[in-house]
Formats: sequence, structure tokens, C-alpha cells
Amino acid sequence: MSTSLPFPPTIWLETAPERAPAPALSGNAETDTVVIGGGLTGLSAARHLAKAGRDVLLLEGQGVGWGASGRNNGQVIPTLTAAEPDAWVSRFGDTGKLFAEMIGASAGMLYDAIREEDIVSDADAEQTGWFQPAHSPGRTKLSQKRVDAWSRFGLEVAYLDHKATSDLLGTDHWYGGMLAPSGGHINPLGLARGLAKAAERHGVTIHENTPVLSYEHDGTKWIVKTEGGTVTARALILATNAYTGELVPRLARRLAHSIVPVSSWQMSTEPLSDDIRATILPGRQAVSDTRGDLRFFHYDRDNRLITGGAIMGFGDLAKRMANKAANNLADSFPQLAPPKMTHIWNGYLSMNWDRFPRVHSLGPNGWTWIGCNGRGVALGYALGREMARAVDGEDISGLALPTTEPKPLPFHAIGRAIAPYYLAWYKFKDRMEPKL
Repeated sequence: MSTSLPFPPTIWLETAPERAPAPALSGNAETDTVVIGGGLTGLSAARHLAKAGRDVLLLEGQGVGWGASGRNNGQVIPTLTAAEPDAWVSRFGDTGKLFAEMIGASAGMLYDAIREEDIVSDADAEQTGWFQPAHSPGRTKLSQKRVDAWSRFGLEVAYLDHKATSDLLGTDHWYGGMLAPSGGHINPLGLARGLAKAAERHGVTIHENTPVLSYEHDGTKWIVKTEGGTVTARALILATNAYTGELVPRLARRLAHSIVPVSSWQMSTEPLSDDIRATILPGRQAVSDTRGDLRFFHYDRDNRLITGGAIMGFGDLAKRMANKAANNLADSFPQLAPPKMTHIWNGYLSMNWDRFPRVHSLGPNGWTWIGCNGRGVALGYALGREMARAVDGEDISGLALPTTEPKPLPFHAIGRAIAPYYLAWYKFKDRMEPKL
């Protein structure tokens, strides 16, 4: 039998509402749509389908929100890391335009659902905006270019100059930047649990601690096998992203090998004193800057700074990463001494070579996506809705689903081993001004 793994020791686990795990699947079941994965994409798809009147069964290998959806930093960001909106149009035409517009609307879409389902307190949801400050003078031109690009695709964004940036952040460490008011931050595990509660209220059946061993289409229906039973369904949505193949290595091997799971460290400080908190991020925005060796942070409900980063090498990585993050905060905010980190954890995000998320058709009424590249919260929720619309029968030509075939990366195991060392290249590029 499969082993139930503990949740990582996140600040989110300590502050999210409790959830009694749903029973594991035992025996055989029939449903209209089976969803594999109890993260934000799977829960979004299940909720949307149930609201549309579909019978939905969701299978989660561990607990709802156990993977990346419940252990990420909690930033809600309505853009992507590198794939700009015009690039989507160049690659996918009208569908690319729909996808770019969906990205721009994704944060607002998520917050609307949070309010509609009355789970604002479950998720500690704050729609206070997301800000991307430029870490060098040359990056301000990049910020202005991004503001112009995303504005043309319907996203409300604004460029802030050096003074406005300093006022917003409480430091003159950065030079300007792009502000997206529709973004913000959440407790991601609280969000996942709140969405699960909402999905169940709409009629979704959830089975936790139920790893999927295989899935296939037999010509008439989908057959999903687990240790405890089998599910047959008209439609299937695979929503496992960075953890595809982690619990069951042989599951969707081609898909799992099309991305590289990269370990991302997250941590929380002790609550800041009221006088210090008033001088740092007084508007409580979520922040992630233009570095490749990213600096990112936001407050939680108790005024802790939630931050993190990436690190190379060996030894006590948690301790080294905590020291690095603490020193980065102190370097960025002179009024703040290097803070003590009370919770330190990590998890996977899914990276690919060009940082374009991938959408794939698995067969008749079968869909998946993979490759969050560090922007999975709003994006995952929005793509869950789009895939739900597809299996509910909407015309694919009108949906934001730029479909491609999975392309496994050559020498995937080597890529996983050396991926952390790509940080050295990012650090090198951070010292150079971009050529625009």
C-alpha cells in the first residue's frame, strides 16, 4: 500500500484551516470527469465542472495541497517569468492571444472565486497588488516595455519611477518597476483547502491518499487505476505539474521528462514589530524583482515576511539558504537587521528550456498542462478553468489552450542533477544590463 507522507513544515500548515482528509478510493467508481491532482489546477477544474452540472471525482496522491500548490511562496502574479504576451501571439496566433489575455486576467479570476466561495479568511487572501521592481537602471527600460506589452492585452499595469518605487517599498534599493494591482498574496495551503471545501459543496467527490498508478483511454472511456480501485470516466484532466512522476515514477513519463523539477526554498521570518512593519511595504504588496537570482517577499496575516530563493552546492542547504535570504532582506531594507527564520521548507517548481507553459491533449476529452516556471498560482487556477471548459464541450478554438505535443528533454536525469547550478548563470546575467 502507498505511504501517506507528512506535509512539509511550512508556515502555511501552521496557519491554514484544518482539513480532515477525504477517504482513499476503495473499489470501482464511474464518473463523468476524473481529475488527477488535488492542487490549484485540479481543484479549479473540478469546481468549474461541478458548477456546470458535471459529475466529478478527484484523486489526490497525498493530501489536498500537499505538492507545489500548498508549499509555494503565496504570490498571485498575473504575468509569466519570461514568455511575453507578444511571443504567445507569434507562436500560437489567435490562441496565443487568448492565452496572453487569460494570463492577464488570471489573478482577478482567482480573487473573484475566493470571494464568491467565501474563503477569503481560509486563504488569508489580500489583493493588494503585485510589484516587480527593477534591480538595475537598465532594467527600468525592461519594466516600461513590459507595462506597454501587457497593457495591450488588457492587464491593468503601471510603471512606477524611482521615487514611487521607494515610497511603495520603503527603501531606495530598487530603481523603478511594474505594478499590477490585480495581484497580491495568499496562504496557498489555506487556498487549496478552501477550494476543496467549495468543490465538495458543489458536489465533487474527493479521494485523498490515492496515488494513481496508470490511466489510459480504451477507445470509449478513460480508465484510471489506483491501488484501491479503478475509475472509469468520459473525460480526464491530469493536474500534477511539477510532481508528475514523483509519487509514481512510471506515470506519464514522457510528460514528466518534458520539464525539470527545480527545488525552490521558502521561509518565514518572525513577525515584524509594528514600527518596522510600517516602514517596509506599507501597502502590503507582493514583490518579486527582476533578478534571475530572485529576491521576493510579502507579508502573511501575522506580519511575517515570507521570502526564499535558490542555492547551489551541498551541506546544510536549509541553513545556508536561510542566511542568504536574511542577508538579502537586510541588504534591501537598511532599517531591518538580518531576521531570524522560523520556518524553512522547499518544494518543486517545473521549469522548461524556454519558460513557456505547455498545454497537451491526452486523447478524447483528456487534457493536461505542465511548466509553471515559478508562476503557478494564478496560472494554474486559470488553466483549470480552461480545461474544464474544454471537457464540458466548448469549442476549443475559443479557448486559451495552445496545444502542443510533449517533448521529453534529452538526458533528463543529467538535467535534473545540474539544474541548481544554472543559478550561476542567472547571477552572471544579473550583473549585466539587458539589450532591448
